[in-house]
Amino acid sequence: MGLGEDDHNYWEQMRLGDKQALFELYNRQYFQLIRSGLKINADDELVKDCVNQVFLNIWDKRERLHPVENVRAYLLTSLRHCMLDQLSYLNKTNAALSKMLAEEDWNELSYEQVLINIQQDDDLKEKLKVAIRQLSPRQMELIQLKFFEGLSYEQIAERTGQTVKTAYNTIYDAIKALRKLLK
Repeated sequence: MGLGEDDHNYWEQMRLGDKQALFELYNRQYFQLIRSGLKINADDELVKDCVNQVFLNIWDKRERLHPVENVRAYLLTSLRHCMLDQLSYLNKTNAALSKMLAEEDWNELSYEQVLINIQQDDDLKEKLKVAIRQLSPRQMELIQLKFFEGLSYEQIAERTGQTVKTAYNTIYDAIKALRKLLK
């Protein structure tokens, strides 16, 4: 049996819920994925995190996965998508942080003011969690993908099997509902 055939068999067993097959696939492909990921970005921690995330995602979606002819190519493509998503998210975060720091007046806050700001932030987060739980399951899923995982509308549509327009409209309706709930 060839290497590709072994991977294919592990893939099929993993799709049926065999955790050991997932571990075997992970062990067989890990270093190849790391090498490929380092060609995209030299941050070895980012690459390792994305490789692990790929396998976690595969395990979470195993029941919906289709048979794959070339498992290595599938894993490499998944890794590339994960890394590009993470890099995009980091760029957005860094840009927002830079903007915030540029606007800040750099006056040092008192300890009490820092505690008040933290408490207000926690209160707002809790209100948002409660409001999100009142959305439909589909809206919650798409909000998670868009704002917490940083996916584009095209990526959301691809992942959920919807059209881009449907994903956009669902997220728009969810945001509208959240605004109403948070007032």
